[in-house]
Amino acid sequence: MNQPIKRHEALQPWSREHHQGLLLSWKIKKGFSLNINPQRIKDYCDWFWKTHLLPHFESEENYLFPILDEENHLVERALEEHGLLRIMFEQKEADTDTLSQIESLLNDHIRFEERVLFKAIQEVATLEELQLLEDVHKEGVSCEVWTDEFWV
Repeated sequence: MNQPIKRHEALQPWSREHHQGLLLSWKIKKGFSLNINPQRIKDYCDWFWKTHLLPHFESEENYLFPILDEENHLVERALEEHGLLRIMFEQKEADTDTLSQIESLLNDHIRFEERVLFKAIQEVATLEELQLLEDVHKEGVSCEVWTDEFWV
């Protein structure tokens, strides 16, 4: 059995946000299994993107990734995946293929960041950088304020 990852306190707020992203992936999958109208799923994804995921990406890109350097191959992968997810989330149509791709890529992306990228950041971050991370991060918007709980 896998041991839980010991995350430095400075990175824990981003990890908690990752948990919400994993829940989004689960909700999309659950919506499909319940034959929910794709527009209802897309509406939730649009809200989640604007209120949670976009600010999360911006804070990672501004504060976490520079600890490693933008030319680091792990950072390059994360930025590429952020770009792909941006394109998918900003699609106007409630396309089931795109929603399915979001579910899959977001899940894989978060697991990569948690298991590989954050571990690498944690290994090289200075005490000053970790303190800055603690100072700048603000907890995100709760993901439980959405009223159309199609996944229930």
